[in-house]
Amino acid sequence: MPDPARFLRQRDPDAVEEMDSPDCDPEKLHRTYAQFPLINAVVSGWRGCYRHRIRPLLHASSETTLLDIGCGGGDVARSLAKWAARDALKLQITAIDPDERAFAFATAQPPVPGLSYRKAFSAELVAEGAAFDVVISNHILHHLAPSDLAGLLADSEQLASTLAMHSDIARSPVAYALFSAGTLPFFPGSFIRSDGLTSIRRSYTTAELRSTIAPGWTVSPERPYRNLLLFTPTPGERHA
Repeated sequence: MPDPARFLRQRDPDAVEEMDSPDCDPEKLHRTYAQFPLINAVVSGWRGCYRHRIRPLLHASSETTLLDIGCGGGDVARSLAKWAARDALKLQITAIDPDERAFAFATAQPPVPGLSYRKAFSAELVAEGAAFDVVISNHILHHLAPSDLAGLLADSEQLASTLAMHSDIARSPVAYALFSAGTLPFFPGSFIRSDGLTSIRRSYTTAELRSTIAPGWTVSPERPYRNLLLFTPTPGERHA
């Protein structure tokens, strides 16, 4: 295998994930969505995000609303809904994805109280005048062209009243080597390993992401090999 320290020195925005192809193998895609809960539990850190950044915003007597942008198969939204219910906290989640295949998989899963799905872009919700207390995404920043990333952040500023939080991979040769070795015996017949390695190649380092974002946003490096892109709106102020 080529030395990751060499080919990961620069971001590779032209690398293409197989599951993004509209004519990718549907069985492998379905298996990939089904395996996301396991891989996200290991690498995405949402349990910690819930404990330290989302749960403190929730209440037992009043409802908090959360928007999950680019939810894919919906596993992160389902986990958040279940954790909040276990803590007897009221959380209403809207999970959106424009991909018909992701929407079909998510809506085919057993219903979870407090969670609904829509096939939509975040810009559509902005146009509707929608608002949510919390806006999140998981592993979508590295997919986006610069103009699309700017659009996502602008939409998030419009949609979030309390917190916007986008979690993504942080490019690292160590992360690449660990993911390559750790996933090799697992996830057969899916895009998890191949697309995961491609995602690392496409992802930003913490410094790169900091140089890309608009004023008002901050980047928090998190373990394991993640960046959290954060925005806290001024109370009572909707951004134009």
